[in-house]
Amino acid sequence: MRSVLFLVPCMALLACTGDDPSVDSVPAKPSASLTEVEQRILADPTNPVLFAERAMFHERMDSLRLAENDWKRAIALDSTNATWRIALGDLYFRKIKLLDAEQRFQEAIALEPDSTEGRSKLGEVYLMQLRFKEAMTVANDALRMDPLDPKLYNLKGWIHRTAGDTALAISSYQTAVERDLSYYDAYVSLGILHAAKNDPLAMEYYNSALEVRPRSVEALYNKAMFAQEHGSDSTALACYATIKEIEPNYPLAYYNTGYILLEHKRLIPQARAEFNKAIEMLPDYTQAYFSRGLTYELQNMLDSAIFDYSQVLRLDPGNTEAAQGLSRMQAKGKKVKVR
Repeated sequence: MRSVLFLVPCMALLACTGDDPSVDSVPAKPSASLTEVEQRILADPTNPVLFAERAMFHERMDSLRLAENDWKRAIALDSTNATWRIALGDLYFRKIKLLDAEQRFQEAIALEPDSTEGRSKLGEVYLMQLRFKEAMTVANDALRMDPLDPKLYNLKGWIHRTAGDTALAISSYQTAVERDLSYYDAYVSLGILHAAKNDPLAMEYYNSALEVRPRSVEALYNKAMFAQEHGSDSTALACYATIKEIEPNYPLAYYNTGYILLEHKRLIPQARAEFNKAIEMLPDYTQAYFSRGLTYELQNMLDSAIFDYSQVLRLDPGNTEAAQGLSRMQAKGKKVKVR
C-alpha cells in the first residue's frame, strides 16, 4: 500500500498567477456596487476607467466572457494604457488562451518598454508553452531593469525547474527569498525540491512557508508528507490534524492519517475510521477503499473486505493490489463474484 504523494506540475503556475489584476487606474476593491458602476457607465459611456472597473467585478464573479468584453472596451477607449492590456492578458492566461495572452503582454511591453511587469507575464506564457530559452530571455531582460525584484527570481526558478535543472532552480528560489523573506511560493518550491532529494532542509523551508501563511493547507500537507516518509509520524499526524481543522472536507488528510495508523502503528479500527471519512468525502477514492478493505481482512471480516476490494476493481479494473486481495479471499474459501 502506498501513501499519497504530492505532485506539482507546471500547471501549478496558473494558481500562482491567478490573482485579480491590479489596475493602476482602478481601485483593487471598488467601493461601488456593480449596479452603481453600470449606472455611471450609462451616464459616461466613453470613460474607459468605468469599463475597467466593471471588468474587475465580472472577474471576481467568474464571469470571464463579460470581463473580457469590458477590458476590450476599456482598451478601445484608451489604447495607450499598458496596464489594461496586462489585465486582459492575465484573463486570457487564466483561460489558457496563451496566444492571446502573449499578444496582449507584447503590446504592453511596446507601450511601456521600461516596465518589468509585461516581460514577467510574457515569460510565464513562454514557460507554459515550454519555450524555456525565450522565457529566460525575457526574465533576464526584466532583471536588468530591476535586479531586486523577487518575483523575477521566482519566475527563473520555475523556468529552471520545469526545464529539469534542479540546482539552478534552487539557486533562483533562494535568491527570491533573500530579496523577500516573506515569499511564500518560493519557500514552498524550495521545500518540494529539497524533499525530492530527501534533504532535511525541506522541513525548514516548509516551516518558513508556514511562518508566512500559518493556515496554508498546501504547506501543511507537504510538511506532513515529508515527515511521514521520513519516520516522523507525530509531526505528520499533527499536520494532518491541523489540516482537518482548517479544511474539514480534505480527504487526503484523513486517508494519510489512516495510512499511518494502519501501516506504522497497527491501530486497525482507528485507521478504518479515517478511511471511512475519506470515502464519505470522495466516494471514488480507490486507495481508501483498498486500505479499508485491508483493515477488514486483517480482522478477518472477509465479506466486508471482498466488498471493498471489489469496489476498487469497479473503479480501477486494472488494480493489481485489489485483485490480489480477492485472490486471498478465494484462498480462504470465500466466494468472490468476478465483475
